[in-house]
Amino acid sequence: MTAPGSRGGGPTRARRWRLVRARSDAVPASARRFMARARQRRLRAAMPWATIGAVLALAGLVTWIVYGTGVFGVRDVRVSGTAILSAEEVRQIADVRDGVPLARVDLGAIEERLAGLAPVDRVIASRDWPGTIAIDVVERTPVAVVPQGKKFVLVDKHGVAFHTVSARPGGLPLARVPSPGPDDAATRSALEVLAALSPQLAKQLSAVVVKGPAEIELELRGGRLIVWGDASQSDAKSEVATALLKRKGDRIDVSAPEVVTIR
Repeated sequence: MTAPGSRGGGPTRARRWRLVRARSDAVPASARRFMARARQRRLRAAMPWATIGAVLALAGLVTWIVYGTGVFGVRDVRVSGTAILSAEEVRQIADVRDGVPLARVDLGAIEERLAGLAPVDRVIASRDWPGTIAIDVVERTPVAVVPQGKKFVLVDKHGVAFHTVSARPGGLPLARVPSPGPDDAATRSALEVLAALSPQLAKQLSAVVVKGPAEIELELRGGRLIVWGDASQSDAKSEVATALLKRKGDRIDVSAPEVVTIR
């Protein structure tokens, strides 16, 4: 009897299978074109997502470097515009720590701290990459000087007393008021009168004296006196007083500019 799977009584051999890749010409050209187009569509569909992923990864890396490391940390605090204040005083109040990432420095907080200094009118803080904080200070401009004992206080156009000096500065009119300040009525009156003076009056002015709300006087060089009254109608009073400067008389009363007296 012949065993199953054998021929002519020979030894039994197991059948072996193997995969053979079909030749390219075995696949129809139309099918190949279809598959190629399908691959291209998949690549085109994936490309935007791959690009977005790459951009996000790069943005994350840059953000981490800028905000999370000291690569772009503070190396210097540059101060400009100071005359009364020193650059070191400004740096101390600004309180910017070395090495802090430049992007994380709170510029508004720096400006707010420096605005509390009396001589500061305004201040601008900015970043100067890669590692500098730039602080541009604009100090107050004095328009009058107020004697306080043996010293003199500089006052700006808003009435802010911002700096004390031991000697009277030249080129500034003297304002004699008891307590200089932006909320002081006498200070505001003195500044209002000073702002209204003609160049001729301002050139001869020695001091503006405020004794009361309606008791303002101008002391001129040479001992002449102009009685101003209150601060109202200051423009008209200035015009009338200027016109009378060439007249003789040590006392010119323009408190009522419509009716002027000279003595």
